Amino acid sequence: MLQVEHLSYDICEEGRQSEILSDVSFSVEDGEMLVITGPNGGGKSTLAKLLMGINKSTAGKIILNGTDITEMSVDERAKAGIGFAFQQPPRFKGMTVRRLLALAAGRTVDEEECCALLSSVGLCAREYIDREVDATLSGGEMKRIEIATVLAKQHDVCIFDEPEAGIDLWSFSMLIKRFKKIHEAKKESLILISHQERIIRMADRIMVLSGGKIKTAGKAQEIMPQLFGREVEHCACGQQKGGELCES
Repeated sequence: MLQVEHLSYDICEEGRQSEILSDVSFSVEDGEMLVITGPNGGGKSTLAKLLMGINKSTAGKIILNGTDITEMSVDERAKAGIGFAFQQPPRFKGMTVRRLLALAAGRTVDEEECCALLSSVGLCAREYIDREVDATLSGGEMKRIEIATVLAKQHDVCIFDEPEAGIDLWSFSMLIKRFKKIHEAKKESLILISHQERIIRMADRIMVLSGGKIKTAGKAQEIMPQLFGREVEHCACGQQKGGELCES
């Protein structure tokens, strides 16, 4: 379980203090999917970086499975069980995709497993495992490879910052299926930052962040009409209709 208590983040620009996040509190239960959405510039990516320890909060606490991780480094948080996928993935000249997947998994990963991971994010695996993670890869390719690195190891909490950015519709559909599979297994909690309706519809709970503050939060069926101006339909099994969500 992840608990965020009164998290705030300020920056100093030209001698003036600017508040980017203000008193943000929420929790993510074990196996739960939380989708964070809201307008651009609302603080969503900043919040994700604070959770991973890339930026340091100016106030508040972050607690993972009962342990206060607020002062932990990025490496320490990764070891504690947090996985993270950037909105704009970094590149590593001289590093092959195969090696990157092994580093992410923390163990030797054979060719069959590498191919399975890459295929799960919509890449023709054998064309990529020995390529370098450098400028020869497009933004969409980099995005998918980074998501594969997060999937290479089981985490307690996985954070994906706009996973739909820069990928084609076919690859996006594969990601939706993969997120659904992770969610159904209930072994990892998911935090997805997204504007995409198909991703938002997958959520157990939705949180809307705007102006650095939580504007609203609640169960998906409560928040969806506020976002899209219509009632959320449900099938007989109780799942939300739409996209990949209901197969009955």
